[in-house]
Amino acid sequence: MQLHEMRFPDALPVDSYGPGFFRVGGQVIQGPLLILPDSGVRSWGGWEDTALILAEGPRLDVVFVGTGAQMAYLPPGFRAVMEDAGVGVEPMATPSACRTYNVLLSEGRRVGLALIPV
Repeated sequence: MQLHEMRFPDALPVDSYGPGFFRVGGQVIQGPLLILPDSGVRSWGGWEDTALILAEGPRLDVVFVGTGAQMAYLPPGFRAVMEDAGVGVEPMATPSACRTYNVLLSEGRRVGLALIPV
């Protein structure tokens, strides 16, 4: 089997995560996190904090939402705001969201990531 190294030119992959933190581009961030192509890495205020996602949403392929250690449904209000704005969101457990984001990022896709820590 041949393995291919993932490359991230001009992008910020999730390097690692653990209880309550994420490491992105060598920087450790505590608590919920938002990564968007134009805005970079920021702390995320949670379900009501939608302004940056909505601002960049039309230029994104999808926003992966890591819901913590287990997959959970998105709050109906959050999902409705995203759908009304035409922003595609995909909820999944945070570890899965990190992996999926990194793979699509390595392919040059314009993806966003909103994460709740494990």
